[in-house]
Amino acid sequence: MRVVVLGGGVVGVTTAYQLQKDGHEVVVVERQPQVASETSWGNAGMVAPGHSFVWSSPKAPMILLKSLFQKDQALRFKLSADPRLYTWSWKFLMECTAEKAKRNTLLKHRLAAYSQSVLQQVVADEDIRYDRNTRGILYLHRSQEALDRGIAQMRLLESDGQEIRILDRAGVVALDPSLGAAADKIAGAIYCPTDETGDSALFTRGLAAKVAERGGELRTGTTIRSIRTDGDAIAGVETDKGEVRGDAYVLALGCHSAEAGRRIGIDLPIYPIKGYSLTIPVGNHPRPPTVASVDEHNLVAITSFGDRLRVTATAEFAGYDLRHKPSDFAFMKGVTQDLYPDGADYDRAEMWAGLRPMTPTNLPFFGRQRYGNLYLNTGHGHIGWTMSHGSARITADLIAGRIPAIPMDGLLAA
Repeated sequence: MRVVVLGGGVVGVTTAYQLQKDGHEVVVVERQPQVASETSWGNAGMVAPGHSFVWSSPKAPMILLKSLFQKDQALRFKLSADPRLYTWSWKFLMECTAEKAKRNTLLKHRLAAYSQSVLQQVVADEDIRYDRNTRGILYLHRSQEALDRGIAQMRLLESDGQEIRILDRAGVVALDPSLGAAADKIAGAIYCPTDETGDSALFTRGLAAKVAERGGELRTGTTIRSIRTDGDAIAGVETDKGEVRGDAYVLALGCHSAEAGRRIGIDLPIYPIKGYSLTIPVGNHPRPPTVASVDEHNLVAITSFGDRLRVTATAEFAGYDLRHKPSDFAFMKGVTQDLYPDGADYDRAEMWAGLRPMTPTNLPFFGRQRYGNLYLNTGHGHIGWTMSHGSARITADLIAGRIPAIPMDGLLAA
């Protein structure tokens, strides 16, 4: 078939790759001049099944409430005139029970672990350089009490096959000596040795080049104006450069999927949650991190991409606003410099803000709604890079009429 993939982020491009692998003709439509230029560009770069816990947890409502008065909260809620923020937030709060959080976390982990296995197969098949690091991820805790709570929580993922190791302070420093200067501030860590990292934008652009070399069409710099329907089917996509038609279509527009869906009568509860990131050159500094880490107390993620550090933090419920100012990055920069004082050239940090396409359950949408030839692959939230490859393979299987490799109960669109 000829399949039109709407969206050129990591989810859209991996989907195009898997569809092409199945023998389909693929067209990717992306509004930016280059693929992976929005959410896929500035993320933490972690392929982390060990980070599968959903944000819609019993703790979230109080954190969001506090954020109205205290600006140092990891989850921040900003009052807005957008009614969709409140509709979405209510659905999010309805998922914040202990039972639903456990269910959604296990579903998310199932997808994340499968997705990592698909990524590893793609890496074995294709020569793509993307600053990959397979040394695992350290989930750092500042006190023994916090470490004990983290261990108890991580047992849920361990029960689902996640490998974890518990490290004391000495064990953390032995694994990554660059943390030696901050050893007295760390009680220990949960180490997930099978988690990995890599620059998702570099990977996506490398994979897109493979798709193009094999005859795929990348229509970058192309804005979707409308999706044309005919009865229970999509008939074509109107863009600023003419109509694009196919036998099947995949909706992979991230945060913009909700608006596109509304125009054709599909209700997708996807809302943008803003995150901030810094990209910092290592320069001549001798002790950059060699193992990615998450400071669980401050919820700051730190990854090394060769000669750069990527630092990410904050989840801000602020609509489609991408504005940022230097003060938004001061805390995360300070945390990183405190942990790795000789790790990078912090005065040359590049600031960025992006939007995570969040669903109330923190699970993406798959399958068909309303139209027989439109497939959903969207709403991947804060670990879209982690879940992208498995999501792409699932979508290709659904289009082919095959049963996906993992159980889809709880994951398919209603």
